[in-house]
Amino acid sequence: MADLRVKKVKDFSAELSVPGDKSISHRALMFSALSNGPCEITGFLASEDCTATRTSLEAMGVQVEVLGENGTHIRVHGCRGEFQKPERALDCGNSGTTMRLMSGLLAGCPFETRLVGDDSLERRPMNRVALPLEKMGARVKGQGDRCTAPLTITGREKLTPIQYQSPVASAQIKSAIMLAALKAEGKTSVTEPHPSRDHTERMLNYLLVKNIREGDTVSIWGGQMPESRDIVVPGDISSAAFWIVAAAARDGARLLIDRVGLNPTRIGILSVMIRMGAQITERVDESGCEPMGSIEVIGGKLKATEIGGEEIPTLIDEIPILAVAAALAEGTTIIKDAQELRVKESDRISAVAENLRRMGVPVDEFADGMEITGVEELKGAEVNSLGDHRIAMAFAIAGLFAEGETVIKGVECIETSYPGFIRELNQLQAMGR
Repeated sequence: MADLRVKKVKDFSAELSVPGDKSISHRALMFSALSNGPCEITGFLASEDCTATRTSLEAMGVQVEVLGENGTHIRVHGCRGEFQKPERALDCGNSGTTMRLMSGLLAGCPFETRLVGDDSLERRPMNRVALPLEKMGARVKGQGDRCTAPLTITGREKLTPIQYQSPVASAQIKSAIMLAALKAEGKTSVTEPHPSRDHTERMLNYLLVKNIREGDTVSIWGGQMPESRDIVVPGDISSAAFWIVAAAARDGARLLIDRVGLNPTRIGILSVMIRMGAQITERVDESGCEPMGSIEVIGGKLKATEIGGEEIPTLIDEIPILAVAAALAEGTTIIKDAQELRVKESDRISAVAENLRRMGVPVDEFADGMEITGVEELKGAEVNSLGDHRIAMAFAIAGLFAEGETVIKGVECIETSYPGFIRELNQLQAMGR
């Protein structure tokens, strides 16, 4: 198990780019594979999670060419949705996105497929995806009441359209249903409590697959095939979030991040940080499949806020690093309505609370969130990632503000979403001493 040692830095000035968006990279692979011809993807995130999606598709007969040295430029040869039965179980690694979205794709394939993952993934519930897919006519068999992996999916060539009321706002549930709906005869609709991130809808529209949103409901018609088009993946706002907090909470710091995704359903992190007093300027430079542009951050003093309600789906992945921002802010921050964090790669509510306490931060933990009282200075401590990439990176950033040395245990998990994070962190530490 690898350790990362982090020490406090002073103010800094930096310009950087972040790797391609993980959510968009997964979808670009799958929809390109479903298309009627070759699609070039630039800015692709060649992380362990996205590689799990790629190798799963290749096991189903999809040809993927790597055109660049670092794997960020690829060509996917669409097979018009005519996938081959894989000869072995598809290994989703640590990627919940791979497992849930592949379940939707496989629901429309007339063969049986087994999906497996690592120990962490095989503890995560898949029943929220299994239920709607079974209503559409696929068979999904998992383990126990929570339908955990390994999963066995028996698909059908023609599925039944449904009108599904999702119990939670989840882009993964919605996307799995929409993938299956392409093999349904008629109109399928998904209604959420609040709109979740809309990368699937945007990409399908870009690939000329008709879908519409009416309020909290998205509808799509079966029998459509994505058109082969080239896709540009912007930088991941969830990866940028770590550096945004690092700069915003450091008086005198300045940071510019370019070519980052600025999808309105993903930039809740910016709204919260501005509410906390951060000086942030964003600019959309171009918009193809997804809007992208630049973010400038000027550091200063942060103040506490309340995070909850409809904004949670727009920043669910950023809550660990927002909790670090809260620990550095003046006053008490309340995070609520985030019970979904209990079933991520780790129980992120408990993990964040425990690690902040180790760094001298008063935290009260609730079923759906926590209350964090900011302190003047964090204390260096040994903290555990629990194999969760976002916990590891959030507390690496916390270490930049801590007196003494912070040791993060188990940082190899960072490779699942952000190759190069440790290199960027080391450069920042060298710059800010």
